[in-house]
Amino acid sequence: MNNHIYQERRNALAKHIFSKTGSGLAVISTAPELTRNRDSEYPYRYDSDFFYLTGFEEPGATLVLQVQKNGKGFELQSHLFCRPKDLEREIWDGIRLGPEAAPKELGIEFAHSNKELDEKLSEMLADQDAVYIRLAESAEADRRLRHWMKQVRSQARSGINPPSALHDVEELIHEMRLFKDAHEIDIMRRAAAISARAHIRAMQICKPGMREYQLEAELLYEFRNSGAQSVAYNSIVAGGANSCILHYRAGSTELRSGELCLIDAGCELDGYASDITRTFPVNGKFTGPQRALYDITLAAQEAAVAMTKPGNTFIQPHEAALKVLTQGLLDEKLLKLSEIGSLENAIATGAYRRFYMHRTSHWLGMDVHDVGSYREQTEHASKEEKPWRVLKSGMVITIEPGLYVRPADDIDEKFWNIGIRIEDDAVIQDGGCELISRGVPVKADEIEALMKNA
Repeated sequence: MNNHIYQERRNALAKHIFSKTGSGLAVISTAPELTRNRDSEYPYRYDSDFFYLTGFEEPGATLVLQVQKNGKGFELQSHLFCRPKDLEREIWDGIRLGPEAAPKELGIEFAHSNKELDEKLSEMLADQDAVYIRLAESAEADRRLRHWMKQVRSQARSGINPPSALHDVEELIHEMRLFKDAHEIDIMRRAAAISARAHIRAMQICKPGMREYQLEAELLYEFRNSGAQSVAYNSIVAGGANSCILHYRAGSTELRSGELCLIDAGCELDGYASDITRTFPVNGKFTGPQRALYDITLAAQEAAVAMTKPGNTFIQPHEAALKVLTQGLLDEKLLKLSEIGSLENAIATGAYRRFYMHRTSHWLGMDVHDVGSYREQTEHASKEEKPWRVLKSGMVITIEPGLYVRPADDIDEKFWNIGIRIEDDAVIQDGGCELISRGVPVKADEIEALMKNA
């Protein structure tokens, strides 16, 4: 384990706390285990913020960062509260690290049993300037904080005071997570490569008569066989009309010749997500209308990629894609120029939203819809007044334009049930961006050639 990476992140967070309030105590717990049904639990996945600061995967853990003024600087003490060693439970559930081994293994200064959390937190909160927590995280988290604060207040006659301010620790952590370091980008490249191979596998094996869930199984096989721990999100495998349902889950629908299949799927590797979408013909050959809309969508993505570079704002790639998509809708007469008047008016009135109803990008990282503000953090400005975030090196976004045409009386039947989305993962870097997910073909001719030669 690269302990220094997590130590550097904890130090960076401590520096933010010191600059904001001087001393302070930050409390970050990992995700709880969740029951699926009866005594069966969902596969466990740690909290992203907690893992970002510790690299620790076990449930039942809490990280406490104690930041104290020290001359002109600060001193940081990191405390991990984790499950104690328990031979009986380890026989059933697996080996626990335990507080005895945690300091050396994780590079943490102090480790304690999680059974001591309430007692020690009441002590640690005494005479702190501020406490940094997840505000309104859950009723249980609020209850525990009230309990800790009550314990501190009960010592008022001894001259001990509780923290005078509460701050949202997520605001600080999420700003840090928005910028990926070389270690993170390396993992994301590998995750994208695995997902690209999975998409290729699905294209190559696809044939009319198969079911959506059979292609999903091929994706899952490639993910796990390549070392990924999980899916980054529930895989979308949508045939025919289902391709026009944005968050469709892979079902039992038969994949039919002459229809499209849209796959939006990505693996999670070492805590980091990938997110790729490709749309391809079930029989390996686009029809004329399918190809027309596919080429428009790809041109929109290319326009967005060109705008994805440092100095531009987050919204500019979307605006570039939107202009191409809307012009394409006018060219194919899915939008009527005689009724709308102009391209500019089609965009201004939102006429395109019938066929394109989502933004072109989102942050990508430990979560598939990753954390970080999409607006600049300008003080004393309303949400509407805050400008869109300026793209900078180290940010990672998706670029995913789409077109979705449902049956309607005013739509030429040749376009019915065509849903197309093309999505790649882009690392912002000096001069532009790197598309780390292009291990899978994206041009229509290349997709047809891949499927033909499978």
